[in-house]
This record gives sequence, C-alpha cells and structure tokens, in this order.
Amino acid sequence: MLWSCTSQRDAAKTITKPVSFVVTPDWARNAVIYEVNTRQFTKEGTFDAFAAHLPRLKDLGVDILWFMPIQPIGELNRKGTLGSYYSIRDYKAVNPEFGSLDDFKNVVKKAHEAGFKVILDWVANHTAFDHIWIKEHPEWYNRDENGNIISPYDWTDVADLNYDDNPALWDAMIEAMKFWLTETDIDGFRCDVAGMVPTAFWEKARKELDAIKPVFMLAEDEGQRDLMVNAFDANYGWEFHHIMNSVAKGEKNVTDIWKYFAKEDSLFPPSSFRMMMTSNHDENSWNGTEFERLGKGAKAFAVVTYTIPGFPLIYNGQEVALDKRLQFFEKDAIDWEKASDFTNFYRHLNELKKSNECLWNASNGGSFTPIKTDLPAEVLSFVREKNGNRLLVFVNLTDREQTIHFEDKEIAGSFTDQFSGLTVEIAENQPLILPAWGYLILK
Repeated sequence: MLWSCTSQRDAAKTITKPVSFVVTPDWARNAVIYEVNTRQFTKEGTFDAFAAHLPRLKDLGVDILWFMPIQPIGELNRKGTLGSYYSIRDYKAVNPEFGSLDDFKNVVKKAHEAGFKVILDWVANHTAFDHIWIKEHPEWYNRDENGNIISPYDWTDVADLNYDDNPALWDAMIEAMKFWLTETDIDGFRCDVAGMVPTAFWEKARKELDAIKPVFMLAEDEGQRDLMVNAFDANYGWEFHHIMNSVAKGEKNVTDIWKYFAKEDSLFPPSSFRMMMTSNHDENSWNGTEFERLGKGAKAFAVVTYTIPGFPLIYNGQEVALDKRLQFFEKDAIDWEKASDFTNFYRHLNELKKSNECLWNASNGGSFTPIKTDLPAEVLSFVREKNGNRLLVFVNLTDREQTIHFEDKEIAGSFTDQFSGLTVEIAENQPLILPAWGYLILK
C-alpha cells in the first residue's frame, strides 16, 4: 500500500509487521459476509423460516452466512424475556426457539447447495450461570475474593471462564467446536471477544479444527495482533468503524482515515482481513442504526467499506434499509416487505466486489494509492489496481457539494461510472463535482 504522507510512512516503519502462518480457504478471497440474527430474521424466528430466504440472499450476492449463537440460552440471571444469545447454557445443543439440530443441519446443507459458506458465532469467554460446567467443573470459572463466580464487565447474565492452568477446559471447549464441524459441516467460526481468551487456546483450536476441514476464523477483536499469526484469518475493523461514525458527525475528516491506514498497514499481516462494516448486531441494538449514526451518508460509507482493503459485512436488514434498533432480549422481527433501493445498491456493490480483482480481500486485492486533490479532508480519493484491473474511487464524506481539482496528471482519462454507466472525464484542468455524500467508482 502507498500513503499520502511521508511522515505517516515513517511512523508506520517503527512497528514490525507480523507474519501470518494461517492458510485461509480459497473461497474467502473475495467473499462478502452476511450476519444472520435468527430470532429477528423472520416472524417465526426459526431456521426453517430463514431457509426460505436463501434464494434472495443468493441473488443479493453474499457469500458467508454468519449465524449469531444458536445454542440454548441460560435462564439464571437472564436478561429480558428471551435472553442474550451470548449466554450459552449448552455448547452442543440448539435453542428450541430456533428449531432442532436437524433443522440447523438442513439449513447448512441447503446453504452449501446454493454455494454459501456458513460460520457459527462462538462464545468461548463465558457461559450462562446454569451451564452444566458450573456444577461439574467449578474450578473452570473466575471468582472474586469471596469465592463467588464473577461476570466479565457488567454482563451479569454470564459467568467468566478461567483459562489459566485449566487444560481440561481448553480440551472441552475445542471438542464442542469440533462437534459443530463434524455434526453440521459448518465452515468456521466468528469468535466473540476473542482477545479475552488466551491466544494459545485459539492457536490450538485452529490447528485441531483445520485437521478436520479447512476453516475460516473471524475474531471479534482488533487490539491483539498475535491472534492473526496462527489462529485467525480476519478480525474487526472496529477503529475504522468508529472513525466513520465520527466523520459523519463532523468530528473527524478524511485525513483521519488516511492516518488509520498508515497505522493499520503496519499492525497486521498483509494476508489477514479486516472486517469493515457500517452496522452489526452490537451497533444496531446499542449505538443506533446506520441512519442514526451516519445519516444521509449511509450509502457513501458503505461504498467505502466495499472499496478499501478489507472485507465487507452486511447485517441482516441493511439491504432493505433497516431503520430501527432491533431489540436484543425480546422478539423484534425485521420487515422484509419494505421496498428499498438499498437492495439493488448492495447487490451492485457485491457484483463489483466479485468482478474486480483489485477489490478482493486483503492481499488477494490490489494496491491502495491515494489520489492527490485539493480536498484531502473532504473527499476520500484513491486508486485500487491489480493485474490490469484498475478502479478510481471518489467519495464525498461531507454534507456539502464538493468541487474537486486534481494534482495528479497520471490519472487523467475517460472512465465509466460503475453505478450510472455514464462516461466521466478526468483531466488536470477539469474539476469533478460530487454532491453531498456523493460517490463515483470509475473504470
């Protein structure tokens, strides 16, 4: 990658870039991930009801279906009526709210037949307070000075597991993960708060899981670089997500985006993926919908997540412009009948992702080079290029129309806008006008 500022490059050089020894499945090289909240996905909230949407999701163009936790939810200290998916009572069972184990196997089978891959949310850091391990293996839990099992943070519905000097816990947890690979044929895991569990555990798990079948592992973490060396293929682009939220509010600007990439490029192995998103289950339920946080810039920021290095996430409902916070502990179904131009918008982004090698994930994609303009703080401008496949991207990240003048003669030429199909001329003495939150992807 190339950066717009020498000082940023020099700062990045002070950090030694790690090397990844993870072998990422080939099918992930240009994949788009889609998060499934089974409870809220349909009025029924079941696997069978979800399966009816597979043809629609295939047409949308997503590749990896990430199911939020599907195991039985604890009743002791439960939050709300239905409880949190992340308070797991039994790692090897299915929440009857969603259906049976056979129902889930059927969904995975149908998904595979349609060309999808399936990963399951895995909660290794904590269990429900009525998990059988509480009675059978109380030594596997962290306790306070009075000997009481504790919760991590203020997550009062879950009990904190202790991985220190508990090899039997490591083995039991990995055996539970293997169960889902062998019994349901899933393709990997999204691992909740992965940084709160020892890296050595994840490395052991990855090795044993890969021995069964090649898996894709996504870490809900961004701070621990070592997770990406021998355990995970991808982690979260949390910092970038929060920068986008701040840019939308006018608290940051495009220069902060370039500072992020100067740092990010030095932190992680080039073959690892950063998951980029404008929403997910946490943001939607707790911090607001994309429209609350990003306003009229929701599409512009989505374009950014699809065209920068990384791989993009769609949270269920975004493709119909989901504009409500889905309740986390209660039933709150998505309305799929609402017509929205976001459906075609995301379908088109997914097509662009697949058909342009320069946009593929991580090191599978192309170079990422800033374009010099007179609006470095207002318009995110860059070139992606690989093997002759070249795209110019311009995104106005302000609520005002911007007139762009170019300082780089090498980008001059006649291009086709990948959204409208119109011809766009780029020349040194010919300004380019972008409306508020406007964007162009030129080829």
